[in-house]
Amino acid sequence: MKKNILYIGIAVVTGLLAGWLLFGNHNAESNSSTAGSDTHDHSSETAEQMWTCSMHPQIMTSAPGDCPICGMELIPVQSSAEGLAANEIKMTKNAMALANIQTIKVGSSVASDDEGMMSLSGKIAANEENNAVQSSYFDGRLEQLNISYEGQQVSRGQLLATIYAPQLVAAQQELITAASLKESQPGLYQAVKTKLKNWKLSESQINAVESSGKVRDNFPVYATVSGTVVQVMAAEGDYLKQGQPILKLNNLNSVWAEFDAYESQLASLKVGQQLKVTTNAYANKEFDASVSFIDPVLNNATRTISLRATLQNTEGIFKPGMFVTGKLKGEINKNEESLRVPASAVMWTGERSVVYIKTNPNEPVFEMREVSIGNRSGENYTITAGLQKGDEIVTNGTFTVDAAAQLQGKNSMMNQGKQEVSEMPLSEMKMKFSESFQKDFNEVLQSYLQMKDAFVKSDSEQVSAFAKATSKYLKTIPRGSLGQMEQSHIKKSIEILDAIAQNDKLENQRDHYVTLNENMVPIAMNVEGATPIYVQKCPMANNNKGAVWLSTEKDIKNPYYGDAMLTCGSVIEKIN
Repeated sequence: MKKNILYIGIAVVTGLLAGWLLFGNHNAESNSSTAGSDTHDHSSETAEQMWTCSMHPQIMTSAPGDCPICGMELIPVQSSAEGLAANEIKMTKNAMALANIQTIKVGSSVASDDEGMMSLSGKIAANEENNAVQSSYFDGRLEQLNISYEGQQVSRGQLLATIYAPQLVAAQQELITAASLKESQPGLYQAVKTKLKNWKLSESQINAVESSGKVRDNFPVYATVSGTVVQVMAAEGDYLKQGQPILKLNNLNSVWAEFDAYESQLASLKVGQQLKVTTNAYANKEFDASVSFIDPVLNNATRTISLRATLQNTEGIFKPGMFVTGKLKGEINKNEESLRVPASAVMWTGERSVVYIKTNPNEPVFEMREVSIGNRSGENYTITAGLQKGDEIVTNGTFTVDAAAQLQGKNSMMNQGKQEVSEMPLSEMKMKFSESFQKDFNEVLQSYLQMKDAFVKSDSEQVSAFAKATSKYLKTIPRGSLGQMEQSHIKKSIEILDAIAQNDKLENQRDHYVTLNENMVPIAMNVEGATPIYVQKCPMANNNKGAVWLSTEKDIKNPYYGDAMLTCGSVIEKIN
């Protein structure tokens, strides 16, 4: 009996042990699998999708819709990786490969076949010294014009036109009469012949009239030079005055190559300097020339200077408008602080130069960096500030990286990510006006607001009419007691209003409207009135610099774009 109990106990223990081995491990594996599954699901979760505007990257929303500034449809923002700085972007390896993005590490020098050569970009222009104008030598009607289009070749002595000239008809009759009296009055005869010669009639033409005794109604005009027609300045049937131009010709046997040089390159340029000129049309040929002129005035907009070289063009190789490149020896600053990078790495926006730096050596992470450039040597730029030796920069696919930065709302060429600090805020521009001026100015505002509504409707005629009325009201307000700043703003406002009134092109009127509001808005902000006035601003107007206007309505109705972007803008100030 005891043995049976013992056997039963051993069997139970064995069964429990076997059950634990079979099912215990399975449950552990199941729990482990479940835990792993939970971990996997958690790691696959992505951040909430954000949406932005392609024109206003600062707009970020968690749901699709329309841009609150310009009304354009929002686009999804690319997901960014964790751990990135504020203006860093990360690209996928697939995107890097498709865009063929290449980088190099910045060193003290870059290999170049044009070491010590300065490269300038320019284009071919007509040599203005070879310009000639064919004019009418007498009053008359243009009966026939044998030259009808630009680019036509003209040879010296070629018949250009035929003109009916009443003055010459009378002069011929005088010649016939004087010829019969030339023995008794030789002075009169010679005076009549001289008058006809001054009208460019040849000796043979004068003799033909004298011998035939017949008056000729129409007279030919012959080319005095050879060249290419660059402008036809008259048409058949026109009544011409003496000296009025008919054609403008240019002899293209020599042309000008006009180049733009940076301000920093001026020290290396001088008249008479030799340069090599190349063009895409003849990529394997170089043409010798020398600098013949350097413009004494710097272009303030581009910060460049123009220089010119004269090229012989007897074979007609160079065509006006053709792009060319000039290379000449220049003094390259090789101080230790200057670095040289490929020209393809630098993006120039007109106001600044930028490059993209790879901030993580092991990951495709980039950030925009503003740099200062010096001379261009061959296909390389000298960097005077903004980079350090060892920085890794993008040299190919730079615009693709910049486009990715724009879509992610990071600093880029289009979105600088900084505020303008050069202008005084409107709210800080304090002016003082008398009570009578303020009362009169409120009447001026009513006419101004009508003009604003005409801008919203894109009605140029109404804009001109209300601008004229606003100017008239503003001129009648006494302003002798006002300060210098106040008078300056009023005077400028009247000047711009008159310009708008005299202009019938809506685009030009809107350009003037920007300047008008720069003067009118500060006045309105310092004038008390019964009706609240809103100062509103469109960030895209005035070439993306932004422009303001006044309105009695809080809702945005954009006068700079009208129906094209009616709701683009926002209220930046309320005048009580």
